[in-house]
Amino acid sequence: SERQTEQALHQLYYDPNIENKNLAQKWLMQAQVSPQAWQFCWVLLSPDKVPEIQYFGASALHTKISRYWSDIPTDQYESLKSQLFSQIARFSSGSKMVLTRLCVGLASLALNTMPEAWPGAVAEMVRVFQEEGGGVDGRARCLALLELLTVLPEEFQTSRLPQYRKGLVRLHLSMEWGSVCPLLQQLLQRTDSPGAVKARVLRCLSSWMLLDVPLSESEGLVHDCFTALPDPELFDTAVEAIVNAISQPDSQRYVNTLLKLVPRVLALQDQLRDAVQNGDMETCHGICRIAVTLGENHSRTLLEQVDHWQSFLALVNLIMFCTGIPGHYPVNETTSSLTLTFWYTLQDEIMSFETDKQAVYLQVYRPVYFQLVDVLLHKAQFPSDQEYASWSSDEKEQFRIYRVDISDTLMYVYEMLGAELLSNLYDKLGRLLTNTEQLTSWQHTEALLYGFQSIAETIDVNYSDVIPGLIGLIPRININNVQLADTVMFTIGALAEWLADHPVMLSSVLPLVLQALGNPDLSVSSVSTLKKICRECKHDLPPYATNIVAVSQVHRLKQTSQCMWLMQALGFLLSALPVEDILRNLHSLITPYIQQLEKLADETPNPSNKLAIIHILGLLSNLFTTLDISKQDDESADGSAPPVKAVPPPPGPNPVVVVLQQVFALIQTVLSKWLNDSQVVEAVCAIFEKSVKTLLHDFAPMVSQLSEMLGQMYSTIPQASALDLTRQMVHIFASETDHFPPIKALFELVTSVTLSVFQQGPRDHPDIVDSFMQLQAQGLKRKPDLFLSESLDVKAVFHCGILSLKFPEAPTVKSTCLFFTELLPHCSDVPPLARVMQEDGKLLVQAVLEGIGGGASRNLMDQFAEVLFSLNKNCFSLLAVWLKEALQPPGFPSSRVTTEQKDNFSQQILRERVNKRRVKDIVKEFTLLCRGLHGTEYAAEY
Repeated sequence: SERQTEQALHQLYYDPNIENKNLAQKWLMQAQVSPQAWQFCWVLLSPDKVPEIQYFGASALHTKISRYWSDIPTDQYESLKSQLFSQIARFSSGSKMVLTRLCVGLASLALNTMPEAWPGAVAEMVRVFQEEGGGVDGRARCLALLELLTVLPEEFQTSRLPQYRKGLVRLHLSMEWGSVCPLLQQLLQRTDSPGAVKARVLRCLSSWMLLDVPLSESEGLVHDCFTALPDPELFDTAVEAIVNAISQPDSQRYVNTLLKLVPRVLALQDQLRDAVQNGDMETCHGICRIAVTLGENHSRTLLEQVDHWQSFLALVNLIMFCTGIPGHYPVNETTSSLTLTFWYTLQDEIMSFETDKQAVYLQVYRPVYFQLVDVLLHKAQFPSDQEYASWSSDEKEQFRIYRVDISDTLMYVYEMLGAELLSNLYDKLGRLLTNTEQLTSWQHTEALLYGFQSIAETIDVNYSDVIPGLIGLIPRININNVQLADTVMFTIGALAEWLADHPVMLSSVLPLVLQALGNPDLSVSSVSTLKKICRECKHDLPPYATNIVAVSQVHRLKQTSQCMWLMQALGFLLSALPVEDILRNLHSLITPYIQQLEKLADETPNPSNKLAIIHILGLLSNLFTTLDISKQDDESADGSAPPVKAVPPPPGPNPVVVVLQQVFALIQTVLSKWLNDSQVVEAVCAIFEKSVKTLLHDFAPMVSQLSEMLGQMYSTIPQASALDLTRQMVHIFASETDHFPPIKALFELVTSVTLSVFQQGPRDHPDIVDSFMQLQAQGLKRKPDLFLSESLDVKAVFHCGILSLKFPEAPTVKSTCLFFTELLPHCSDVPPLARVMQEDGKLLVQAVLEGIGGGASRNLMDQFAEVLFSLNKNCFSLLAVWLKEALQPPGFPSSRVTTEQKDNFSQQILRERVNKRRVKDIVKEFTLLCRGLHGTEYAAEY
C-alpha cells in the first residue's frame, strides 16, 4: 500500500540505522516491480506529498514502463499517455527531479509504442506543449518540453529494446528530427529567450546528435551554437553540442556542411588568444576541443578538398597553436594534451594516399611536422627548478605521463620525417652545446636529448650518421641537475645496440655511467643503462669488467629493485669472461653477501632479518638469471651463424654450479630455521629455479642433492613454490636416464604428500592445488612412465583432479583442465591411466558438465571445452554412454535446459572430433542456455 511505501521511504531517507535503511531499500525495490505499483504510483504523485515520495512514484512508473512493458494491456496505452502528459504539465513548475523522471517515463512509453501504436510521437509532444492553457506559464511549459525532448534520445541509448526494434525506432526518431530542429533553432535565435532556455536547447541538440541525425539538416543549428560561444553561461553546453555534432560517425558524408564549418572554427582564434592572455583555461580547452574534433574526425575529407587546401592548413595551424599553447602542462594549461592524437591521425591519412598524391601533401606538411617537433620539445621542457619544486607530486606525475605521450608522438612522427629528423635534432644540440656566446638552460639541452632518446629507444638508428657525433657531444654536457643526468643516462641506454656495433665509443660513455652509479638520485637510470650495455656489449666489456665489478661493489644500492637489476647487469657482464675470471669475480662479488647470510642464519628469526635474508637470496637469483656461459658463441651481429667453428663449452662444472655447491649447506641451514615462512621458501626456490632455467642440462650435478632437499622441505611443510621448482626439474631432467631415479623419487614423494593435503582439506590451499595440477600435467607431458610406478596412486591423483575442477579460483581450474587434457591421450599407452578412466571417467564428465551448467566462471568455458574435445578424441565410445547417463537426471546441469536441448548438446559434441573451435562454440551456447542468459545483452558481449 502507499502507506507502507511512504514509511519505507521515510526509513530510507531519514532513519539513522543502516540496517533499517537496507531493509527499506530492499522492500522498495520489490514494491517497484509488484503489480500493485500501478495503483500506488499515481497516489504517490499527488500534490500533498513531499518531493522524495513523488520521485519514488515517478521512478516506479518508469521502471514498470521500461522493464515490464508486456504487462500493459494495449487498450491502456492511450490513458497512460494522457495521464503522463498531464502530470508533466503539472510538475513543469514543480520539483525538477520528479519532472525529469516523468519525462523519462513518457519517453520510454514513446519508444515502446512508436511507430505502430504512436506514430508521430515527437510531433505530438511538441504540439501538446505549445498549446496554451492548463494555467501553466509558457516558459515552464517550454522547459518541460525541452526536458522531454532531451531525455528521449538518452532513454533510447539505454533502453532494453530488442535488436530489430532498436533499428526501427532509431529510424523513426531521426525522421522526427524535422519536428524538433526548427523549434530549437527558433528558441536559440530569439533575442528574448532566457539563458536557461538556450542552455536547455543546446543540451537537447547534444542529445539528438547521438542518434546520428543528418548533419546537413542540423547545419543552421550548429552555426547558431557557434554564435552562442561568446556567452560564458552557454559556452560549455555549446562546445558539447558542436563536438557531438561533428564527431557523429555519419557526418563525413556532408562535405559541404563541413567545409562551411572550417571558417567558423578559424574565427574562434581571437576568443582563444584572449583566453590565453587572461589565463582562462576552460575557454582554451573548449575551443581546442572543437578544432581538434573537426581535424581528427574529418582530416581525410578535408585533405581531399584540394581547392580548399589553405583553409585546412589554417585549421592545422590553429591546432598547432593549441599544441604549443603557452605555459607548463598541467599547471598553467591542460589543453595541449588534447591535440596529440590529431597529429597521428593527420599523418596516417597523408601516408595512406598513393605515392604521387602523397608527395604533393608531404611538400605542404613536412615543414608543419618539423615545426611540430620544435613545439613538442618546447612543451616537454621542465620548468625552472624553483617552479618545479613548488609543484605537487600529482602534478609532477601528470607531467611525467605527458612527456611519455610526447615521446610516443615523436616516435610516430619519425616514420614520416625519417633520418632528417635525427640530423635536425643533432644540429640543434650541437649549436646549443658549442655556443659559447650565451648561457644555455639545462632544460633546453634535456628536451633535445629527450627527443633523441624517444626515437632511439624503439627505432633502429644503427644506420644513422649522426650517432657518432651525438656520442661525442654527450661528454660536453655540463650535467648539473638530476633530470638532465637521468635523460643523459637513458639516452646512452637507448644507444646500447649501436654501441655494440661501435665498441670503440664505449670508452667515452661508460665512465659517465659508472660515475652516475654513485649518485642515489640516479640509481634507476644509471643501473638500467648499465644493464642494457652489459646485455648488448658484453663481448667488448672484458677490459672494463674489473672496474665495473669494483664500482658496483662500492655502490651497494639501497633500493631493492635497482640492486636486483645491477646483479642482472653483472650476470651479463661475467658471462663473456673466461671461466677462471668468472669464478674470481664471483668470489669477490658474492663473498660479502655470503658472510652476511651466515651471520643472519645464526640469529633467531625475526621480521628484520627475514627481509635481509630474502634480499640476499634475491640478489643471487638475479645474478644467476643472466649469468649464462653457453651464450658465448651465439650468432654474430648480422644474425648469421659465426664463421669460426663453435667453441666447445669450457671443461669442468659451470661457475653457477660451483657457487651453488659452495653455498648449498648454508642455504639448508637458512631453510631449517625458516621452513614455515612461505616467502623465504619462495626466495630459496627462486635461486634454483632461475639457475635451472638458465643452465638447463649444465645444472645436472645438482639434481640429486636438490631433489633430496626439495623432498625434505615439502614433506615438512608443503608449499607451492617447491612444487613449481619440482615441475622445472621434471621438465628438464625427467627424460634423462641418469637423472630419472632422483626425479622419480621426488615426484612420488611430493605427490603422496599432496594427496594427504587433499585428505585434510585442500580448500585453504588453492595455490598448492594449482601448482600440483601443473606438476602432474608436466609429468604426463615429459615422462608418462612416471605413472606406471607402483608407488604412485593414480586413482587418488585423478580424484584430486575432479575435486580441483570445482574450486572457485579460476587459475586452479585452468591448471586442472590442462592436467586432464594431458592425461586423456595416454589412456591408450599407460595402463593405470586407462583403468582409472574406465572406472571413473563418468565422474570427470559430470564435473565438466557441472562447471558448464553454471558451477564455474563463464571465462573458463574454453578450458572445459578442451577437456570434452579430448574425451571425444580419446574415449569416444565411453563418452557417448557417460554423456547419456550424466545428462539423464532432470535439473542437471541446470533447471533451465530441457531434455531436448541436452540431447541436442550431446549429439553436437559427439559429432565434433576434429574441429576444436566448433566445440568451444557449442559449449558457449549451452552454458548461456544453462545460465538463462541466451539472447540477452550479456550473451552479445560474450
